[in-house]
Amino acid sequence: MKEIISTITSKGQLNIPAEVRKHLGLKTRDKVMFVVEEEGAVRLSPPRYPDLASVRGAAGSLKKPLSWQEVREIAREDHLKDKYQDKL
Repeated sequence: MKEIISTITSKGQLNIPAEVRKHLGLKTRDKVMFVVEEEGAVRLSPPRYPDLASVRGAAGSLKKPLSWQEVREIAREDHLKDKYQDKL
C-alpha cells in the first residue's frame, strides 16, 4: 500500500496528486466519488453510473430546449476542442 498526503485549503478544496489522478484516469473537470465505508475508511474513485436514470439531472438544465442538430453540433465542437487542445 502507498500513502500520498495532500492538504485541504481554507475553502475546503483538495488537490488530488498527479500520481493518483493518473492511477484513476482522471482529467480536468472530471467528477470524483468519495465512498465512506461502514468501518470508517474513505475511498476515492471515479463515479460509476450503472444506468441512465442515475445520471438524470447531472448536467443541469437548459434555459430553452435544443434541437437534435444543435446538440450534435455542440458535441462535435467539444470533441474537436478536446482532441486538438494540446496542439494549439
